[in-house]
Amino acid sequence: MKKILIKNAKIVNEGKVTNGDVYIEDDLIVDVADMISAKSQDVQIIDAEGQHLLPGIIDDQVHFREPGLTHKEDIASGSKAAVAGGITSFIEMPNTNPQTTTIEKLQEKFDLAKKVSYANFSFMFGGTNDNLEEIKKVDPKTTAALKLFLGSSTGNMLVDDEKVLEQIFKNSPVMVVAHCEDEETIQKNLAEYKKEYGDNIPVEFHPKIRSEEACYLSSSKAVALAKKTGARLHVFHISTAKELSLFDSKKPLKDKKITAEVCIHHLWFNDEMYHEKGTFIKWNPAVKTKKDQDALLKGVIDNKIDVIATDHAPHTKEEKQNVYTKAPSGGPLVQHALPAMLEFYHRDKISLEKIVEKMCHNPAILFQIEKRGYIKKGYKADLVLVDLNAPWTVQKDNILYKCGWSPFEKTTFKSRITHTFVNGKLVYKNFKVLDVKNAEQLTFNR
Repeated sequence: MKKILIKNAKIVNEGKVTNGDVYIEDDLIVDVADMISAKSQDVQIIDAEGQHLLPGIIDDQVHFREPGLTHKEDIASGSKAAVAGGITSFIEMPNTNPQTTTIEKLQEKFDLAKKVSYANFSFMFGGTNDNLEEIKKVDPKTTAALKLFLGSSTGNMLVDDEKVLEQIFKNSPVMVVAHCEDEETIQKNLAEYKKEYGDNIPVEFHPKIRSEEACYLSSSKAVALAKKTGARLHVFHISTAKELSLFDSKKPLKDKKITAEVCIHHLWFNDEMYHEKGTFIKWNPAVKTKKDQDALLKGVIDNKIDVIATDHAPHTKEEKQNVYTKAPSGGPLVQHALPAMLEFYHRDKISLEKIVEKMCHNPAILFQIEKRGYIKKGYKADLVLVDLNAPWTVQKDNILYKCGWSPFEKTTFKSRITHTFVNGKLVYKNFKVLDVKNAEQLTFNR
């Protein structure tokens, strides 16, 4: 039996920061108290004096590109970067090649992740215009959710048949999660800019093409359909101030039927940064205005937005350096998401307790994940130690993404992740991912 005692930590959990110790046996937290003494010689003691102990981050939206697109990332490399960023559990998206739109392909991903992942894992099933019968077979105990692309996506994953969409909302055995951008609006805007610039559209026009109107039109339709059908809906990567009006801040999360997520890049970047960063900050939905950026952070604080995630979606540097119409949208984020959020803490824009609520507790509540997301007796020992006063700079030699670049390159963060534990085992320590794969498949209390 492996025993670990973390002593003298500042524990951030359930809306409080308290000084204390955490005792782990094998994969479980056995005790949390002001002071715990080692009861035998075989206990490994970690002195966390001056450090903060957080529950492991649960990232509800990543693209690890396996199968089919593994020159950009794969489950092993993506999960390795994730644990270096304090992310101990991830939920991965279905737009791989082939797509995860059959039960057989979903099971293949689970089988692969069991062999190679450094972090706990689940996968979303993908909805299309023609796979309703497969959707009905999804097991709510083992599958995180059903992902729908209501804006353009890879292959045939754009769901644009309204009758089918209503049937999916009515019949999905799991929560419906939606990427909301109106395709007709986007194509109309794109045609106008192509008429003027051809393929070489200045990237500054990306938020005009994938506009506020495109986002709001699609999000509001999805919300209306959820209300009509009674479906449980989670809207991914909200990017505009206008969309916040669609979400409720008064109900506790466990009672909400319609919820929202924001991503790190929409909180950190704005359209004034396209000039410097170019297509390296080209995402769908687009990074928009400073006003939107500020409103989104306020939405996090006010509880209109329930979860903070990454939408980690790497592409190679060569792919990103193409002209506008050929440069893919997305970027790598799992390694730097928590350090970026801790910068907002240092700027007095958000509390540590609120960061933990939105990145640890709330994903566990929202997806009904069993025994994770908290520092509690009987819960899985997914834990992260952070030194809030240990500056470091993102540079090529410490980037772990397979694509080899980061939109945060040359950024100096004040906070450093020193230790990451997955199911009670140390998997990352001081810039080094250890050769320890102790991940488990997430299960859901449904």
